[in-house]
Amino acid sequence: MLANFKLHFARIFFFVFLIFSAACTRITTTELGAGLIPVVDGVNTFDTIMELQTDTFNESDTTRIYNANNMVIGAISNDPIFGTTQAELNFELKPSFYPFRVAGTKDSLVVDSAVLILSYKGYYGDSTQPLNVSVHEISQTTPLDPFYNYPVNFPNVKPVRTIGSLSNTIPIDIRTLGDSVKNRFENTNNQIRIPLRMDVARRFLKDYDSTNAYKSDSAFQTYFRGFSVKVQSSNPANALLYVNLLDTNTKLALYYNTSTTGATVRDTSVIYFKFNSAFGGYANFVTRNTTGAEINNRITTTSRPDSIVYIQSAPGTYVRIRVPGLQNLSNRIIHRAELIAEQIPDDNNLLTLDRYFQAPRLLLLSAFDSVKNQKRNIPNDYIVGSSGPNTVDFGGFRTFKTVNGYDRVAAYNFVISRYVQGIVTRKDTSFTMRLSAPSNDSLNYFPPFPNNFVSQMYYLSPTQSNELANGRVRLGGGTHSRFRMRLRIVYSRI
Repeated sequence: MLANFKLHFARIFFFVFLIFSAACTRITTTELGAGLIPVVDGVNTFDTIMELQTDTFNESDTTRIYNANNMVIGAISNDPIFGTTQAELNFELKPSFYPFRVAGTKDSLVVDSAVLILSYKGYYGDSTQPLNVSVHEISQTTPLDPFYNYPVNFPNVKPVRTIGSLSNTIPIDIRTLGDSVKNRFENTNNQIRIPLRMDVARRFLKDYDSTNAYKSDSAFQTYFRGFSVKVQSSNPANALLYVNLLDTNTKLALYYNTSTTGATVRDTSVIYFKFNSAFGGYANFVTRNTTGAEINNRITTTSRPDSIVYIQSAPGTYVRIRVPGLQNLSNRIIHRAELIAEQIPDDNNLLTLDRYFQAPRLLLLSAFDSVKNQKRNIPNDYIVGSSGPNTVDFGGFRTFKTVNGYDRVAAYNFVISRYVQGIVTRKDTSFTMRLSAPSNDSLNYFPPFPNNFVSQMYYLSPTQSNELANGRVRLGGGTHSRFRMRLRIVYSRI
């Protein structure tokens, strides 16, 4: 009898243990998959989709780039969704010291060639089409100011004009830019090499010397103001190239041979002029034009909600997101609040333009403080620590997923659970949010509650966001029928 009782008790205990174990390990799926949250059972735990109002705006804030960043040259002439892009780079390359002189006797010097070399760091767009590149001389009337940081998206604020070409227009095959360069003076790769005209080489090697242009830096600037690299915008140009001025691969190479003793033995040599990180002037201009493109009919200056929204990496566009019902949401326990945004594929160009013009690697979800007229971090969720922002936990990195019959849809997810909890519990402010693809940018950063009374400006660099002009994406808005942008909240009642 006792044995039967023990067996019956053991069976009951085992059954209860199974139920308890199952209850403790059940989770509900999330887009990010981070953390365990209770299962949505409709009795104790619920989920809801908050209605969003979305629209697209041109980014009016100034975009800037710094000399350590990768800069961009190129042209996009065939993007029916976002329009055209033109990127030009203006910069100075100078001797490393003054007075400067070319070794050897001037009378015996024989000019070989001059080559402008740029350090190649990658591309965005269609690499199968060549880019037609030319080099021009900056005008004395608009010299580069080494102590002024030129706005990328407002070239008319302080324009840089040119007075003539220094090279012929040459086609660049993007697919070959990673090839090795091996000669007497170079053993490297990732160079964009643009031959300059012979008269330009003679100018730098024969006309200029330590008695005139090479006497001092101020003297050199009266003779030569710098280089402007431009790309023809006509078809088939459809890519942007990234270069770095501080890399050792960027230089003006002047090749010549001469006799250093007056004898018949001659020696081929090269002189390099490089960019000075402390005193070198530069201006990288990027011009967007949406005329005739799909986005042109969607950019707004009003409050009109839209079912399709557009984000173009800086300098470009952003999406405004409003959640009308969030401020009045009743108090509850927020297990998960996740904003989900998905790309609308381009059915006409799935294997071409949709692949060439990739979505930005990172989107930034920020709150907009209408009182201070500035962006700030999403309260309590976007947190900056000693190693930078908590992007992995907060979200924003581009992922790809299969959805609605498409196998490669770009998607972005943001966890804003603490922000929503503060709204429903403490009646914190429900901000209008912005979704953007910044390069260099700044946020008014507030630490998490309860230490959220003192703020400071936090600056994002391209390593924490996107390279200049790299990326664009068309997203479903808050009312789209198939790729709806949504705020999903998993909660329990109190």
